[in-house]
Amino acid sequence: MKYLQGYPAALQQRVSEMMANGELGPWLGRRYPLRHEVRSDTALFDYTQELKARYMRNAAPLNKVCFDAKLKIIQHALGTHTRAPQQQGTKTKMRREIRVASLFREAPPEFLKMIVVHELAHLKELEHDKAFYALCHHIEPEYAQLEFDCRVWLTHLESQ
Repeated sequence: MKYLQGYPAALQQRVSEMMANGELGPWLGRRYPLRHEVRSDTALFDYTQELKARYMRNAAPLNKVCFDAKLKIIQHALGTHTRAPQQQGTKTKMRREIRVASLFREAPPEFLKMIVVHELAHLKELEHDKAFYALCHHIEPEYAQLEFDCRVWLTHLESQ
């Protein structure tokens, strides 16, 4: 259960028991019954921009937001944010991109939001520190629970 490493052994044991008893999939289905409508890169960009405009108006602009089929395989990440200097004549501008693993096209909407919130928070806070998680919780008050449930969902997907 690589996605649950770092969580208490009791939680890992409970998830393992639910998997063994065939209860994990039905539990996730009851807890997160809906699927979102964000299927294209354009829709993901608009979705991300809406969250950014609502909670992080003063953050630097985003140049690109997209789903990335190779992301999980190559970088062992569910989402990434990048900053790259871009030369335009004599001016250097920072190009900012967010990439979300393609498997989130079929995820519950809460998990997509959690990933987007995580990557948006990196626009202001680069490190996973107290300020970073405070910003995540400001945008999504249930962030910690959603992150854990998303990891349980990923564990379930991997076990199938």
